[in-house]
Amino acid sequence: MAGCTDGATTAAEPSAERMLDDANDTMKALTSVTIDAKTTTTAGDGYSSHLTTDLKGRCAARTTWTTGAGLEQVRIGATDYVRPNRAYLEQWSGRYTAGAKAQNLWLKVPSSDAKPGDGLAECTWEFASFGAARKSRPTKVGGVPAIPLVVTDEADKGGSYTFYVATDGKPYILEVVYKGTKFHSTTSFGAFDEPADVRPPAEADVLG
Repeated sequence: MAGCTDGATTAAEPSAERMLDDANDTMKALTSVTIDAKTTTTAGDGYSSHLTTDLKGRCAARTTWTTGAGLEQVRIGATDYVRPNRAYLEQWSGRYTAGAKAQNLWLKVPSSDAKPGDGLAECTWEFASFGAARKSRPTKVGGVPAIPLVVTDEADKGGSYTFYVATDGKPYILEVVYKGTKFHSTTSFGAFDEPADVRPPAEADVLG
């Protein structure tokens, strides 16, 4: 809707829901992005990760747990190259046991072997949201002006998501903060459409 004031036309600001939809559409159109995430449970444990992805089938990830376990991964289509540290092998007994003899080499496994909770990342990312959204006060994320959009849903009692959407240039989602009763997480996005140099390890560095 628009109105006239002293001969000037002003458009009503888009709703929080519309801003969030536009931001999700902008993110879905990306050809590459980096994603940094940190999750902490109410018990004090958690993990952090860094992902570089083309949002299709080519990505590289590094995940570290508060237990000291760590896992590096390069996914090229149907193949995962993984390099677990000793703490990971001890924590996930029976997972990539050959890595105990790898001596810093990568293991080559089918990406279909990935299991929930093992730390392996998907190259794709679902940019979607649900629930009721409302705007909060403008702020900055990493020096970039942004509008926080707070989203709550009745199915998630005590939980809320805050999407920080850039207000200069394209409406990128810069950061998503979740606060719930069981865990908190912060997910940051960057390097929008920048070349993602994701390639498999050198053959000499792959076990077997």
